[in-house]
Amino acid sequence: MAMRFLGYSLDNLSLMALTLAIGFLVDDAIVFLENTVRRMERGEQPFEAAINSAKEISFTILSMTISLAAVFIPLVFMSGLVGRIFREFAITIVIAIFASGLVSLTLTPLMCARLLKPRGEGSKKTWMERVIGGIEKRVLALYGASLWWFLRHRWVSPIIWVVCLAGTILLFMLIPKAFLPPGDSSVIFGAFIAREGSSPDQMKALQNRVDEMLHQDPNVITDFTLTGATGFLAANQGITFTFIKPPEERPPIGTVTAQMMGKLNSIPGVFTFLRPFPVLEISTGVTSQQQGQYAFAVSGASPDQVYDVGQKLLGKLMQYPGFLTVSSDFYNNTPNLDIDIRRDQAKTYGVSETRILTLLRNAYSQNYLYLIKKPEDQYQVILEVEDSARANPEDLSKLYIKSDNGQRLVPLGQLVTWKQTLGPQAVNHLNQFTSVTLFFNLKPGVALGDATNFIQKAAAEVVPPSVRAELQGEAQTFSNTVTSLTILMALAVFVMYVILAILYESYVHPLTVLSTLPTALVGGLLTLFLFGQEASLYAFVGMFMLMGIVKKNGIMIVDFARARVDAGEAADKAIHDASMDRFRPILMTTLAAVFGAMPIALGYGADGSSRRPLGLVVVGGLVVSQFITLFITPVIYLYFEVFQEKVLDRTSFFGKRRPAMLPAGAKGAPEPLASDLSPGE
Repeated sequence: MAMRFLGYSLDNLSLMALTLAIGFLVDDAIVFLENTVRRMERGEQPFEAAINSAKEISFTILSMTISLAAVFIPLVFMSGLVGRIFREFAITIVIAIFASGLVSLTLTPLMCARLLKPRGEGSKKTWMERVIGGIEKRVLALYGASLWWFLRHRWVSPIIWVVCLAGTILLFMLIPKAFLPPGDSSVIFGAFIAREGSSPDQMKALQNRVDEMLHQDPNVITDFTLTGATGFLAANQGITFTFIKPPEERPPIGTVTAQMMGKLNSIPGVFTFLRPFPVLEISTGVTSQQQGQYAFAVSGASPDQVYDVGQKLLGKLMQYPGFLTVSSDFYNNTPNLDIDIRRDQAKTYGVSETRILTLLRNAYSQNYLYLIKKPEDQYQVILEVEDSARANPEDLSKLYIKSDNGQRLVPLGQLVTWKQTLGPQAVNHLNQFTSVTLFFNLKPGVALGDATNFIQKAAAEVVPPSVRAELQGEAQTFSNTVTSLTILMALAVFVMYVILAILYESYVHPLTVLSTLPTALVGGLLTLFLFGQEASLYAFVGMFMLMGIVKKNGIMIVDFARARVDAGEAADKAIHDASMDRFRPILMTTLAAVFGAMPIALGYGADGSSRRPLGLVVVGGLVVSQFITLFITPVIYLYFEVFQEKVLDRTSFFGKRRPAMLPAGAKGAPEPLASDLSPGE
């Protein structure tokens, strides 16, 4: 309903958001249901257990819902092209999160009160409940004993946390960065360049040769090629769109592209480069990116200086082994015909310069006049001389022009002179300055981040201050996006801290909850590293989701521990009991999120390989953090609790009225339950 109201469509991003939401939207309901069942197992009736659970767990669910939604708020306000792409994704998830929280606080208590059956000591249990219950008791006993060990040897947990933090930073630096995976659209785009000065007849013959070779490939269904001087193609360039068989009927698209490019480059006199056509094509800055997926432009006020810098930088880039192809839009050996108007002669014959220029344009520039429309087709009327009358420079003398008064015909050869030269094919401009654009494609397995770093270093060596050098197109968007996403991740952490600080009315315990983030991120990045995946934009989105999901574990533990401490219980006993009580819902919510992200991690569905990094980050981060946070979060809580008691509570600004805490075993402290004690106590 919300998507329809906002005018959103069911596209790839919104469907991916809903798929991921399935895994963690049931978390709130799981937490409430488990807490109600736990109370029923202690003898309460379903209605009473539902009421007491609503009093006990509502604040926890509210905290999890608001803080999880806060993770995606920075994505909603992300600027630029990527922000417009992922805004719908983020808003879809945020709406689903709040809907889940609302249902968990309203409908779930009602269903628990009406549908659950008594589960006290005398209630009959099925064989599955008995088996799972027995396993659960053994696992809880093992976890309780292990947790007591960590609580007694507190120095171990900070070491583990620091190792996780260092691992996160190291893996973030080591894993290659990419923008958007090209995916597999079953379309291959490419361009082929002939020698400078190639005639239209030569380009047509070359086009036919390319078509013939593409048709011979068994993986090709059909293709489309285009040559000739247009708004985005030079006279010696051509492009091709090749449609290949579905993925299940052929090798990977990268393999097909490499084989196809090798065959086309065997054609004499042509340089060809192909690449899988991306699901999302980004072209900003430069006017055309036909020669490569990525671009780097140099521009300045002095054309000679720009051309010199462009050639030097091209030589530098050719030394990088990670580039599949490197090319430039600067062609300086194109045959040109320089025509000079003899103004004195033109004035003598009564012919204006404008009339001479109009004649040359009509004769040689394929001047479009009008369109003839027929029921079966439409035809463009183009004014030009015959091909046979423009093959040689001397053909200019065969043209005649009327004088301005229209009384005489004057041979054009009497009014102009010409000479043949070699020079630039075109003078390209970027932001009104003369420019040279370098295009590059990457070899398989080479990260865009590594390539852009090399280009920036090479440009720093050869580009003077008077020449501007910058990435263009997808490379420019990638560079800006990596920077902004890093800032947004830090902003998301800050927003979560502020929200949790307001909810908890505490400065330190939000840090306890956020201390789970390094353990999750190191798991997600390690999974990417082990599976050989790049940290693409999808992987960054997975990290945002991971931060929101994992901190739920900390919220559940800290909420229950704070309630026990406020009731006067010792901190170590309170955090141990809270961890034991919250072990089952933490395990259930983690498994739900893991299985929800598993289809994406497996690359299931059309073009699933491009979205796979997102699923791998979520699954890997949840699995690793599950085993670590259950032990180090309670210890970090104790450290912050001591800091709160001995430092902050003694200041007027940070202090808070609270019951005095007594250490476990002290006179007056609550006695621990027998089930909470580790073996040997």
